[in-house]
Amino acid sequence: MRPLLLLGVAAVLAGCASTPADMATLSAEAILKDKDGKQVGAATFIETPEGVRIAVTGYRLPPGSHGLHIHAVGRCDPPDFASAGAHFNPGGKQHGRMNPAGPHAGDLPNLVAAASGEGGLDITTKAITLGSGPISVLDRPTSLVLHANADDDRTDPTGNSGGRIACGVITK
Repeated sequence: MRPLLLLGVAAVLAGCASTPADMATLSAEAILKDKDGKQVGAATFIETPEGVRIAVTGYRLPPGSHGLHIHAVGRCDPPDFASAGAHFNPGGKQHGRMNPAGPHAGDLPNLVAAASGEGGLDITTKAITLGSGPISVLDRPTSLVLHANADDDRTDPTGNSGGRIACGVITK
């Protein structure tokens, strides 16, 4: 009887060894660079129970509001960063967080840069994941792109956010 009891305890303990608290937190980053290859910002992505927390810090940016989007391709070829492709949109929706037929999974709030060129953004979204699946930004290479103008949050496909002024590939 005793060996069976010990086997049962061992099985219970083995099941406890991989609780969510013990698992490593999924995280990623993107280093934003301008057309000249100068670093102008950084972003961290952390998977939380509430969604993916995205914290972006920008510096040496033109003052004002700038559209910020996750793009479908993990390439950032200067000077125009067209290599980053379209917005990350696995659901086939229209652009804009205020568009009734949207948003793209990659649509994020505007990043506002002060007169000093510094700005930041800290949001949590359930539209993407760092885990596996169709809304994963790590299963396939993706990028984070900062645009010249504010995103109007409605107009398909880009929110009238203008040219791409900085880009960073999202990596683990």
